[in-house]
Amino acid sequence: MTGVGGWEDRWLLPGELLGPGRRPVARSGRDWAVDVLLFAWAVGVWVVMVATAGQRDYYVPDWMAVIDAPFGALACVALWWRRRFPLLLAWAIVPVAGFSYTIFGALTVILLNLGLRVPIRRALPVLCLNIVVALPYMVIYTVPNEGGWITAGFVFAYYLFFFAWGTGMRVRRQLVARLREDAERERAEHARRLADARRAEREAIAREMHDVLAHRISLLSVHAGALAYRTAPVAERRGKALTGSEVSDSAQLIRDTAHQALEELRQVLTVLRGAEDAQGAALPRIADVRGLVAEAEEAGQRVVLTEAYDVEAAGSLRGQVQRTAYRVVQEGLTNARKHAPEAEVAITLEGGPETGLVVRVRNALPAGAAAADIPGAGAGLAGLEERAVLDGGTLRHGASGGTFELLARLPWGG
Repeated sequence: MTGVGGWEDRWLLPGELLGPGRRPVARSGRDWAVDVLLFAWAVGVWVVMVATAGQRDYYVPDWMAVIDAPFGALACVALWWRRRFPLLLAWAIVPVAGFSYTIFGALTVILLNLGLRVPIRRALPVLCLNIVVALPYMVIYTVPNEGGWITAGFVFAYYLFFFAWGTGMRVRRQLVARLREDAERERAEHARRLADARRAEREAIAREMHDVLAHRISLLSVHAGALAYRTAPVAERRGKALTGSEVSDSAQLIRDTAHQALEELRQVLTVLRGAEDAQGAALPRIADVRGLVAEAEEAGQRVVLTEAYDVEAAGSLRGQVQRTAYRVVQEGLTNARKHAPEAEVAITLEGGPETGLVVRVRNALPAGAAAADIPGAGAGLAGLEERAVLDGGTLRHGASGGTFELLARLPWGG
C-alpha cells in the first residue's frame, strides 16, 4: 500500500477506514464486492425458500403464504441501504420476522450489519426483539412441522452467530482505526520533535557563531582602529605616527587575530557537524581563560584575573561546563570592550566540587550610559543563559551602583 487514500486502499479496505478520522467515505471497491456477494446470498436463500414454500401450505395460513415471498424480496432489496440506515432497517424488519419464511437470508445479513455498525448497547434490544417476535412462529409451526426444537435452536443460534460475527468485525475495525490514529499522532509527534531538534540545532549554531566571532571581530576592530588612528595625518603632525616596523607588527597582529577567528570558526563547524575526533580539541577549557585575558590585554583592555577555584579538582570538571565558563568570560570581555572600553574588567573564577563553579565578570559603566548601552544588550547573554540552564546552572546579569556584573553559577559534577 502506498498510504491511506491510494487506489490500493480504496479497493482493499472498507470505506470506514478510508475517511479522515473515523468518518466513512463512499463505498470502496471492497465494499461493492461485499455488498454484491451479500445481496446474492440473500437472494439465493430467498429463491430456495420460495421454491420449497409449497411444502408449508398444509400447516400455515393462506395469507401468510401469499405475502411471505413479496416481503422477503423487499427485504433483499432493502439490503442496499444497510450501510446508511443499519438501525432503522433492523427495526423495520422486526414485524416481518414474525411471519416471513423467505426473509431468512436477508435477516441474517441485517443482523450481521446490526452488530457491525451499531454500538452493542443499542443493537442488543433490537436483536432480542427479533428473537421474541420469531418465537410464536417457532412454537406454532417450526417445532411441530419443521424439525422440532433442534431446528428452532439452530435458527436462533444462526441469528446469534451472525450478530456476534458483525460485533467482532466492529471491534476489529475500531482497533484498526485506533491504531491508525495512534500512528498518525506518533507521526505528527515525530515531525514536531524533528522540527524542535532542527530549531535547537540552529540555535546552537547561532550561539557558537556569536561566541566565537563576536570576540575575535571585536579584537580585530580594536587593532584596526588603533592602526588607522596612528597612521592618520593628524598623528603624523603630532609626532605619534607609527614607524614601519610598528605598522608591520600591527598588521601581523591583525592577521594573526583573523587567522585565529577562522581557526575557531572551523573548529566550531567541525563540532556542529558531529566529527567526534575533533570535538575534544575544539572545546575550550577553563585553563584557556588565561590566554583569553592575554589577548584582551594585547588589544589594550585592562583586565584583572583572579583564579580561586580548586585547580587540582579541575580535571573532574565536565568539559561542557568548562566551555560555558570560557564563553561567559569571553562574552563579558567582548561586551566591556564594546560598551565600556576604558573600564577595567575584573574576572573571578572560584569554587570546587562541593560548591560548584562561580564565574564573575565585572566592569564599571561609563558615565551617562543609557539603559540601551548597558553591556550585553544583544543576543549573546540570551545564548549564555540557555547554555547555563542546559548545564544545570544559572546566569544573572545587570547593572547596580555604576557597575555591570555578569554572574554564572555552574555545577561541578554531572
